[in-house]
Amino acid sequence: MKKLLNTLYITNPDYYLSLDGLNIVVTEKNNEVGRIPLHNLEGIITFGYAGVSPALMGECAKNGISLSFLSYSGKFLAGIHGTIKGNVILRKEQFKISEDPIRSMRIAKNFIIGKIYNSKWVIERATRDHPLRLDVEKLKRKSQYLTNCLKMIEKINGLDELRGIEGVAASVYFSVFDDLILQQKETFIFSNRNKRPPLDNVNAMLSFAYTLLVSMCSSGLETVGLDPYVGFMHSDRPGRASLALDLMEELRAVYADRFVLTMINKKILNESDFIEKENGSVIMTDDARKTFLKHWQNKKQEVIKHPFLDDKVEWGMVPYVQALLLARYIRDDLDEYPPFLWK
Repeated sequence: MKKLLNTLYITNPDYYLSLDGLNIVVTEKNNEVGRIPLHNLEGIITFGYAGVSPALMGECAKNGISLSFLSYSGKFLAGIHGTIKGNVILRKEQFKISEDPIRSMRIAKNFIIGKIYNSKWVIERATRDHPLRLDVEKLKRKSQYLTNCLKMIEKINGLDELRGIEGVAASVYFSVFDDLILQQKETFIFSNRNKRPPLDNVNAMLSFAYTLLVSMCSSGLETVGLDPYVGFMHSDRPGRASLALDLMEELRAVYADRFVLTMINKKILNESDFIEKENGSVIMTDDARKTFLKHWQNKKQEVIKHPFLDDKVEWGMVPYVQALLLARYIRDDLDEYPPFLWK
């Protein structure tokens, strides 16, 4: 089993990263502000970076350490990776499946079953934990609608039909997302999912969490030898990690959304942690990002029991485990891809 290593997040746009021996040296205006050993890192993510030395890029590629460049607002710009792991036969089979709508649908269907099941679980968990603070009947109706969506997936005939059900289910789920915000209601108001750019505090946090999660899924897929850019449900576009987006679907609600709700309901972030720009977009402050990332790292270390493997793993390993199960299915080692169905 792959070992969970650390991810280095660089949030200061003035930091420059270079290599000294087997250490990353972080400098600001030629002054060293930090030094981190390479051997315990699996990835580096920089936001609004000042630069990275060619020597460090080469060492990261050599050691399989992913290096991702994001804009200050969290939009993915570029990534550097080493040689592709795994065997060419696995990737060729992945490409064949991506060109076959029927075979693609078989996998994509399970991604979306996982997504809707976990969205339903988040709603059900809230009604169980906070029955006196929520409109339980309203949430139960939404949960039942998601159950009906799961039944509808069993009868679909194509990817477009699957995408339609997924869109409706997502709309139903997000229609009660504001109900799950139990604290700081004046500051954190959710009316609908918006992005590019996010227009409120909640959407700013969701977009940031999804960016981090898709990076974890990309790393997991690359580790097992799959191409994160060739998907089965999300269409292929230049620079779009379509398979990573596919894999992320079943983890959105149970991992990213619940994390955002925790940050709000435990009052870890508050009104002062957000900035509204002239164009109406909302971003987190530098300090808020650091706080968010600190708790995100802690979340990755939490140990859970994987529902399919029935074995203990860290939360941060779940994208890798799902990528591994997907690779096993593509190699015909499994009869079906098992989505992550959280309990």
